[in-house]
Amino acid sequence: MDDLLLPRLAAAAIILLVGFPIHEFSHAFAADRLGDRTARWLGRLSLDPRRHFDPLGGLILLVTTVGAGLPVGWAKPTPVNPTNLSRGHRGEAIVALAGPASNLIMAAAAAISIRVIDASPAMQDVIASSDLLVLAFRVLLFFVLINIFLFVFNLLPIPPLDGWTVLKGLVSPYTAYRLRRVEQYGIFLLLGILFFGGGRIIVPIAGAIFELLAGRPLA
Repeated sequence: MDDLLLPRLAAAAIILLVGFPIHEFSHAFAADRLGDRTARWLGRLSLDPRRHFDPLGGLILLVTTVGAGLPVGWAKPTPVNPTNLSRGHRGEAIVALAGPASNLIMAAAAAISIRVIDASPAMQDVIASSDLLVLAFRVLLFFVLINIFLFVFNLLPIPPLDGWTVLKGLVSPYTAYRLRRVEQYGIFLLLGILFFGGGRIIVPIAGAIFELLAGRPLA
C-alpha cells in the first residue's frame, strides 16, 4: 500500500470535519457582521460539520486527495443575501474572501509546527523513531497542503468560485453588473480549467505559498 495513502485520507477527513466548517463559518460570520442574518437564521453560523457537509463535494475531495492529483472539493454553500449587506458589492467581496482566507490562516497556523520540527534535529529524531509520529507529521504536511490548494483554487476568478465574487467587488458596480452575464458559462469555464491545465496555474502558486509558510519545498 502507498505509504502516503493513509495520511492523505486522514488529512482529507480533517478538512471535512474542521477545514470546511471553518471555511463556511467564516463566510457566515463575515455576512452576519455586515448585516445579513440569513446564515444565522438557517443555522449556518456554526462550526458543526453536519451543518456544512455536502456529499458530492466531500467525495470529490477524498477522491482527488487520495488520487494524488489536485485536491479540490467543497462544502454546502453558505446562503447570503447581498441586499442585506453593508458596503454594497464590496461587502459581497469581503464575505467571499473570508472563506479562502480561513484556509490560508489554517495552513499558516499548522505550518508553524512544521517549521519548529524542521528546525529541531532532536524532534526529528523523536518523530523518526515512531511510526505513529511519522504518520502524524505526514498528516500535518497534507493538511497544510490541502488548505493551500483550496485557498488558491477558491480564489480563481471563475464563477461560481469565491474569487469571482472578490473580482466583482474590486471593479465598479457597472462593470460588476456586466460581468454577471459570464456567470451562466461559469461551470464550463471551471471544468475547462480543471481538465485542461488547471494544475499548471494552481500548483506553482500553491508550491510557492507552501514553501513560504512551511520553509521547505513542496516536492
